[in-house]
Amino acid sequence: MTRVLISDKMDPRAAEVFRERGVEVDQITGLSPEELKKIINDYDGLAIRSATKVTKDIIAEAKNLKVIGRAGIGVDNIDIPAASAAGIVVMNTPFGNSITTAEQAIALMFALARQIPEANASTQASKWEKNRFMGVEVSGKTLGLIGAGNIGSIVADRAVGLKMKVIAYDPFLTPERALELGIEKADLETLLHKADFITLHVPLTDQTRNILSRENLAKTKKGVRIINCARGGLIDEEALKDALESGHVAGAALDVFLKEPAKENPLFGVPNFIATPHLGASTTEAQVNVAIQVAEQMADYLLTGGVSNALNMPSLSAEEAPRVRPYMALSEQLGRLLGQLEGDKIKSVSIEVEGAAAHLDQKPITSAVLSGLMGVYSQSVNMVNAPFLARERGLDVREIRHDREGAYHTLIRVTSRDDKGQEKSVAGTLFGSEGTRLVEIFGIKVEANLSGDMLYIVNDDAPGFIGRLGTLLGKAGVNIGTFHLGRRNTGGEAVLLLSVDSPVTAGKMAKVAELSGVREVKSLHFL
Repeated sequence: MTRVLISDKMDPRAAEVFRERGVEVDQITGLSPEELKKIINDYDGLAIRSATKVTKDIIAEAKNLKVIGRAGIGVDNIDIPAASAAGIVVMNTPFGNSITTAEQAIALMFALARQIPEANASTQASKWEKNRFMGVEVSGKTLGLIGAGNIGSIVADRAVGLKMKVIAYDPFLTPERALELGIEKADLETLLHKADFITLHVPLTDQTRNILSRENLAKTKKGVRIINCARGGLIDEEALKDALESGHVAGAALDVFLKEPAKENPLFGVPNFIATPHLGASTTEAQVNVAIQVAEQMADYLLTGGVSNALNMPSLSAEEAPRVRPYMALSEQLGRLLGQLEGDKIKSVSIEVEGAAAHLDQKPITSAVLSGLMGVYSQSVNMVNAPFLARERGLDVREIRHDREGAYHTLIRVTSRDDKGQEKSVAGTLFGSEGTRLVEIFGIKVEANLSGDMLYIVNDDAPGFIGRLGTLLGKAGVNIGTFHLGRRNTGGEAVLLLSVDSPVTAGKMAKVAELSGVREVKSLHFL
C-alpha cells in the first residue's frame, strides 16, 4: 500500500485527496528531527509546509521515500542535492498561492504610499493628525520588479492596471514576454536608478542573496519605497535600517525576514517601516489550493509516474506519462545496453530523437537514458538521481532533435564517446503493441528485444559458428530463449544477442570466448 506522511499543519483537503486516490495517509505534526528520522522509512511520500526541515540526515533514513511535496513555493527547508542523490523527487506548488502573494505585495505598496498603519494607530489613539500623513499616489509612478516570474508577472499586471510604469530586472525575461506583459526589461542598475517603488519576487539563491545590498541600496532613487514578500535574505536588513533612518529610503514593507520567526529585528521600531509575519500565502483560498495541489501532484507521481512542478527532474503530467512511458522504457534499455558494453570508457553521451519521438519533451527521455547508463554504477539509480550521478562523473550530455523522417516512424539513438574520441552508438524504436526494439548496435543492423538476462557475442561471420555455439551452450546447461543476429558484411564482423533463462557464469563465458572466431563475450542484464 502506498503511504504518505503529512508532517506539518495543512488543510484537511490534502488528506482527503490522498485517500480518494487510494493512498494511505498519516498526519503527524510537531515531530522533532529525531522522531521524524525514526518513522520516515515507513513512507513513500512526505508532504510538508515550512516547519519541517528535511535535512541530509533525515533523507539518509528515508530508504523508501520517493517524493517530497512542499505545499507552497519556498523549498529552502529541503536539502535538494541530498534528495536528488537519493533519487527522491522534490516538488512544490508554485501556483497555488501566486495571486495571494502578489496581492500582499500590492497591499503593502498601498500601505507604504498612504502610510496606512501609522495613520490607523494615530487615529485610534484619539489623535487627528491629518497633516502628518501626506501620502503619494502610485498612479504614474515607476514600479521596479526584481523577478518577473509567476508572482512578479501578476504584480506587473495589477500595477499596469493602476497606471504605473513597470520595469523589470530578470535574466530569464524574454523581450517577447516583456512586451506581452506591457513592461520594460532593464538591467539591475537601471532599475535601481529609476524605480519609485521596488518589489522583490525571486527565490533566495547564491545569486540573489542580498541583491539589495548596502551598495545597491545606495544606488536607488532617493525616496524609493521597497516591498519584499519573497524570501528573507534578499535585502541587507542593517543597511535598509540605515537607509530608512537617513531618509534615502522613504519607506519599506517586509513580509519576510532573514531569521524567522522574527521576534527581534534591527528594523523593528524604525520610522516608515511596515512588518507582517510572512502572510504572503495566508489566505483561506491559498491554504486550500496548495494543500489540494501538493496532494494531487504527489498522488500522480506515486500512482501514475506523472511529475508536476518538480525541482530536480523534468515535469511529466499524468496525462502525458502513458504516452511517453514507452519511449522512456526504450531509452532506459538503450542507456543500460551502452553502459554495460562501454562502461568506464564513456566520457560523453548524445541522445538523438527523430520521427514521432522528436515531437515529445526530450528531458524525460534523456533522464531515462542516463538512468540506464548510470545503472551500471549504482543499484539505486533512477531518473531523479541519474543526471546527478552523471554530473558527478563529469559526463558531458547532449540532446539532438531531428525533424526528418527516417526508416522508422520513431527512433532514439544513443551515442557514447571515449577519451580518444571513438564513438559507439545504439538505436531503437517502438513497434506498436510489441513494445521496444533494438534496431542497431555499433553500426550493425540487428533487431532484438532487450529484456532479462542476455549474452552479447561479437564474432567473425563464418559457416558453422552458430551450430558450435548452440552445442556448447546446450552442453553447459544454458537454455536459449531468443536468438538475434546481425553482421556488418559477408564474412566480416557479426553480432549475436541471445536471451537466456539465467545469467551465464564467468566460467561458461570463458568457454564461449575460446570458440574459433569469437572476438568478445559479455553477459548483460535488463530490468
